[in-house]
Amino acid sequence: MEATASEQGRVYQAARDLTVNHHYPPTPEPDQIIEGDIPQRPPSFQPRPHLLQRLAGVLGDLAPGQSGDEDGGGNGGAAVICAVGGTPGVGKTILAASYAWACQAERWPVVAWIAAETTAQIHTGLASLAQRLGERRADDDAATAAARAKAWLAATERPALLVFDNAADPETIRRWCPATGATRVLITTRNRAFLRLFEPVEVEVFTPEQAEAFLHRRTGLDDPGGAEALADELGHLPLALDQAATVIARLRLSYETYLILLRDFPVADYLSAQHGDPYPAGTAEVILLSATQAETILPEATELLPLLAVLSPAGVPLPVLHALSAEGIERVRVQQLLADLTDTSLITFNEDGSAVLMHRLVQRVLRDRAAHQGHLNGVLSQAVNLLHAFNAALPDGAETWAARAAVEMLIDQTNTLYLWTQTGDGLSADLLSLRHWCGQYLYDLADLTRAIPLYEVTLADRERVLGANHPNTLASRNNLASAYRSAGDLGRAIPLYETTLADRERVLDTDHPSILASRNNLAGAYQAAGDLGRAIPLYGTTLADRERVLGTDHPDTLSSRNNLAYAYQAAGDLGRAIPLYETTLADSVRVLGADHPDTLSSRNNLASAYESAGDLGRAIPLYETTLADREQVLGADHPNTLDSRNNLAGAYQAAGDLGRAIPLHEVTLADSVRVLGTDHPNTLSSRNNLANAYQAAGDLGRAIPLYETTLADRERVMGGDHPDTLTSRNNLASAHQAAGDLGRAILLYEATLADSVRVLGTNHPTTQVVRNNLEVALQK
Repeated sequence: MEATASEQGRVYQAARDLTVNHHYPPTPEPDQIIEGDIPQRPPSFQPRPHLLQRLAGVLGDLAPGQSGDEDGGGNGGAAVICAVGGTPGVGKTILAASYAWACQAERWPVVAWIAAETTAQIHTGLASLAQRLGERRADDDAATAAARAKAWLAATERPALLVFDNAADPETIRRWCPATGATRVLITTRNRAFLRLFEPVEVEVFTPEQAEAFLHRRTGLDDPGGAEALADELGHLPLALDQAATVIARLRLSYETYLILLRDFPVADYLSAQHGDPYPAGTAEVILLSATQAETILPEATELLPLLAVLSPAGVPLPVLHALSAEGIERVRVQQLLADLTDTSLITFNEDGSAVLMHRLVQRVLRDRAAHQGHLNGVLSQAVNLLHAFNAALPDGAETWAARAAVEMLIDQTNTLYLWTQTGDGLSADLLSLRHWCGQYLYDLADLTRAIPLYEVTLADRERVLGANHPNTLASRNNLASAYRSAGDLGRAIPLYETTLADRERVLDTDHPSILASRNNLAGAYQAAGDLGRAIPLYGTTLADRERVLGTDHPDTLSSRNNLAYAYQAAGDLGRAIPLYETTLADSVRVLGADHPDTLSSRNNLASAYESAGDLGRAIPLYETTLADREQVLGADHPNTLDSRNNLAGAYQAAGDLGRAIPLHEVTLADSVRVLGTDHPNTLSSRNNLANAYQAAGDLGRAIPLYETTLADRERVMGGDHPDTLTSRNNLASAHQAAGDLGRAILLYEATLADSVRVLGTNHPTTQVVRNNLEVALQK
């Protein structure tokens, strides 16, 4: 069932051309940063010193300051990049992990392990590193945060290791490798193209001597001939030998007995004939024999192993698996079961024990077994249920930012399930609901670069799977429209809102809450486009219907009152806006509590209305107390807290206190660029605000260029007719006028006035401001 939390666009915060920006304060640099799911050193670890020596020959000695590059690393030299290649199961990842363990032992300041199969995984891993480095800002776009981590790695003069594990696309990896600096980059891959682009180290299967030594150490059997026969049977593949040795040791078998079991194993009962990329010799039999032995000893493994086979190969965090408690397996039992399964070598933990790893080849065999036996769809359904149980514990809306790490866990696991489902019999409604939630969380985090494509694909999938008129399909349309609106793309948002509302009115009951939500959202889009003539009546009817259907104290009703007051304020009707804000705030305190995020938003909005009315004596103290409360309740880095700081800076400017306003605006813009990206509508608003403050201070040398770049970017991103673009043109004309360049100012005012009349109407407040400015300029 679709959660009502997925309906977006409910509350609009009143503010001038201002923005929400997010900032994590720099964290003290710890002695050592170890990031990512570095595999633990397994009991079966076989040192391969000749390969480590080859790595050292490329990457350089482990002693800090040494590098294989003649420039010695640092800011002046090119980064050292090594690609470790080889077939599945030869030990590429464990070799890279060996180098990472050595770097840790040498106390390198940064050792980062990034899953690199997809761009999304790379963004997530590098963004997490940025957080650890103190470079990430709250509510960060993952790609922007990842770029900051890359920049840090390129600039550092201290030794750092960056591992891209299981990289798939060379060009993608090239984009995310630091070009300079002391960072050493290690790539593991099956794609041989990497070996042509970067310094190669190719990993082969064990030599006969290595295989015999490995089996002797793991099994304790003194039978060189038997070890040689088994190694030959398995092609000396390290992964297969590890699986075989585990079973031999656990069951106290001889090599000869194990070979008999292996050759007699009815693999045709478990796997279909392979097409395309075949398994290495004997590998499927070895893995299946290990799995069936484990499932015999540990019956619950029959459920857990297939689940791990369809979840992310980059690792499954323990909090996700703890959600199995919803399926009747207690957390303590899950933990014990995982510990027991590590003894079978089918899984391992990452280095800090926070995630479970299953080799991709093991995953593939177990998935193929499930598919052959007709169980794969059932396993995928179980995995979807597991993620729904995990998702049920996650917060949404204003609290999503605090649960960013858990949200990224959900997104990674859901993306993996989506990939496997694409190769199966079709998508389930429950999986699409998970995808919808992932889009919702990204929207809440202002990560529109990921939210919009995810919403678009999910909408297309729902139309195909559920039908165009299914309520969940309509919810996807609504949320995609909300994402377009937040990105400033009203040309796509408004038509999509309109068709969604029409379809909901046709499909759902007359007073269905989703219809009321669609009306509210469409009214908000009209207002964003400056069409208050349609926005205000629609807000008014939505409020009346919500009071009748939901009651006067329902949170959605309170939101409708807030939004109607906001529209009145935008229309300059403060005589109706302020009393409505005041009653909404009083009701919010009574119904929701003084510290509820919506109540704090109501305070912010009332302060904004006071400011619009010129009552700074009430506006500034209310902004200040709202900021203090948001810092206490939501945290200093919460998006709404940063919005309060931004609005307070604007109020200081209105009061003539530029000494406090300009620094606050500058910090806000810097944070917005880092957090949201240069083209985000809120970043563009922040630039406009800073330019306005510079102009107020008489610093036209900084104001005019900033206005010009803001206008150019708004025309490119939002279009020439967007209300914010018209505001930018007016502001630039005003700056030219202040600089004494009346000719340019008048031409720009005239063009802006014509466009404002055409787009917004003759009586719109923006049109009136532009007309007044033109008249003043002409008089001079």
